[in-house]
Amino acid sequence: MNGLATQVFAQETSFDKLANLPFAEGRPTKETAQTLRDELLFQRATQTYLWALPLINTLGMQVGSEKRFGAGYNVLPIWKKRLDAKTLVTTPNSDVLYAMSYVDLGKDGPLVMDAPPMLQGILLDYWQRPIPVDGGKFFGDVGLFGPDGGKGGKFLLLPPGYTGAVPDGYYVYRSATNNVFVFLRGFYEDPKNLAPAVAHLEKTKIYPLIGEAGAKPMTFPDASGVAVNMLPISDGSVFDQLKLLVDREDAALAGPDWLGMLAVIGIVKGQPFTPDANTRTILDRAAKTGYKMSRVIGFEENLSGRSLRVYSGRRWVNPMADGTPSNPTGVLNLAWGNVAGGYMDLDARIWMFTDYYSISPGMVSQTPGLGAKYMISFTDAEGAPLSGASNYRLNLPPNIPAANFWSVTLYEAENASGLANGQPFPSLGSKDRPAQNADGSTELYLAPKAPEGKAGNWLATVPGKGYFAILRLYGPTEAAIDKSWVPGDIEKVE
Repeated sequence: MNGLATQVFAQETSFDKLANLPFAEGRPTKETAQTLRDELLFQRATQTYLWALPLINTLGMQVGSEKRFGAGYNVLPIWKKRLDAKTLVTTPNSDVLYAMSYVDLGKDGPLVMDAPPMLQGILLDYWQRPIPVDGGKFFGDVGLFGPDGGKGGKFLLLPPGYTGAVPDGYYVYRSATNNVFVFLRGFYEDPKNLAPAVAHLEKTKIYPLIGEAGAKPMTFPDASGVAVNMLPISDGSVFDQLKLLVDREDAALAGPDWLGMLAVIGIVKGQPFTPDANTRTILDRAAKTGYKMSRVIGFEENLSGRSLRVYSGRRWVNPMADGTPSNPTGVLNLAWGNVAGGYMDLDARIWMFTDYYSISPGMVSQTPGLGAKYMISFTDAEGAPLSGASNYRLNLPPNIPAANFWSVTLYEAENASGLANGQPFPSLGSKDRPAQNADGSTELYLAPKAPEGKAGNWLATVPGKGYFAILRLYGPTEAAIDKSWVPGDIEKVE
């Protein structure tokens, strides 16, 4: 029996075992009942993990960050020397500075973020949905794509169902969850001089709407070079974190069906969560299985009957590859709902929050010269997964259509964090000034060792580690938006 047949047979046997459990006189035996109870808990917990993946993604970042840098509305860690592979977080961009914080409107009440001009950021609820802004025109974005248009100002975060007075002089963001994820980015001109970008981020202030004078002073821990795990939680402790989140939220966190699913695995607001040893074991296995299932979905090139290919005949993918300038998100919305069908595209949402985080109108904008264009490659030109032991090249044709900058970054296949490849950062782009070919194209090399004379165009890979790549175009110009500029695939070379 060949390997595939053996695998299929084993899978069928596993399902058959459950389907054929014995009943006596039309009733499950004691042993059958216990087996099916355990299986039911496992299945419910596994599906809850996948459904809650956006929350789990946010919680992973929050728990890891606060454990290392502290908690509170006044704590804003900044990766002041850029974000390297020591920070374990899904697909970070090493070519900008990051600042990320987590605030609780249920605990602290309405909060104000006082932002300087040209601060670029996103305010997201804990499902990582861009928070709607009063007026109905803006969602989540702060800065150029936000209501301030890059002028800065005071951004007021209100909790769910807030009915109090709203003072004048604020951009008002009404969150669907008490907990809010604050994600800011700093842009620099010279990678050897990051101080101006850091100083700009440090002008940010967050404080209660009532009590600015008595607010805690802001702290800006330097997160660069610090070993910290901010990945989605992938073991049974995730259910403890979901319980803590449910207790901090109200019924608006989820609909009654999914609150019911949480309840049957023991997670109910205001009630103790005290699973016994057997339940703990099952929940742990369910979380580990759910995480692995998410990573199956997260490498797909086709979802829900849609191709994610950005270009015909190329391997580059994007979850909103069907977007257009007039409808940048295609068939989906920014909450991952299928607009025409009126349902949540669960696989698209799982795909996103397995390997990525945060989205907003500004991030998906197809206005020439603004926003960004992201393209992901999981495989080489032949469709084989990228292997750390192999040698590859990537050709970027002349006139790369990025008004601000472009970069290629490598990520661990295992967990989507930056590839720990021994280089300062697992990225290479226009700010690094790689050499160009005579025709103006740029050849990048992805390999364990640099080809002779090509070290400036080389990204190191690690034998034994699978990886994937993201090509980012910041400020994509018309040739990127109309897809007349087409990057090569990652090609394996001997």
